[in-house]
Amino acid sequence: MQTFHPRHFAIVPAAGSGSRMGANLPKQYLPLLGKPLIHHALSVLCAAPEIDRVFVVLSVDDTEWARHDWRAHGDKLVPLFCGGATRADSVLGGLRAIAGEASPSDWVLVHDAARPCLAPWHIDKLIRELVHDEVGGLLAVPVADTLKRADARQHVAETVPRDSLWQAQTPQMFRYVMLRRALESASEVTDEASAIEAAGLRPRLVQGDATNLKVTYPLDLHLAEWILQNREGVEA
Repeated sequence: MQTFHPRHFAIVPAAGSGSRMGANLPKQYLPLLGKPLIHHALSVLCAAPEIDRVFVVLSVDDTEWARHDWRAHGDKLVPLFCGGATRADSVLGGLRAIAGEASPSDWVLVHDAARPCLAPWHIDKLIRELVHDEVGGLLAVPVADTLKRADARQHVAETVPRDSLWQAQTPQMFRYVMLRRALESASEVTDEASAIEAAGLRPRLVQGDATNLKVTYPLDLHLAEWILQNREGVEA
């Protein structure tokens, strides 16, 4: 009997405007080391031997994508112009668009377009630790800082215990059918793990590291540049 091996697809929602960056360009296209910010994560995803196809979900009226040369990523990279108003809308749109290619038990790795410092070992560890997991999971890091909850006037209302608290990252990896059903039922979530949790399941936390940062504010671009330039094996 032939053994079925599930495939791995990556979905990168990139239909947002990145308003908190205060830039004219959408955040995913801001320059980082001479390339669009999104280029760096796409390079790592497309180079990962475990990943069969990388789908970038763009806004239906995106005109910036065509201004750049993506041929270095090869045939593995596929743009989908079906992005929605929210991350959940874009991911769900991407899942619907690949319905003819993905099998129910195939894995889907969703990665933030604004996390340019994704490294090969992040992908390797995530896939390795979740290969036999029934639910799936996400990269995350334990919270190290003391947390404060603010009141309406921005004064400290209380100190929040950080024990067992983790900061979610991406990729987040779940079975195609499980993730699609979860997002169909929970469209207001801010990440895929939250949709899975809303379905009554418990995603596994896979420890990543702080270099997989999300670019949210202008200073983050400088941090990302420093990480990429100083990472072992990466040319300045």
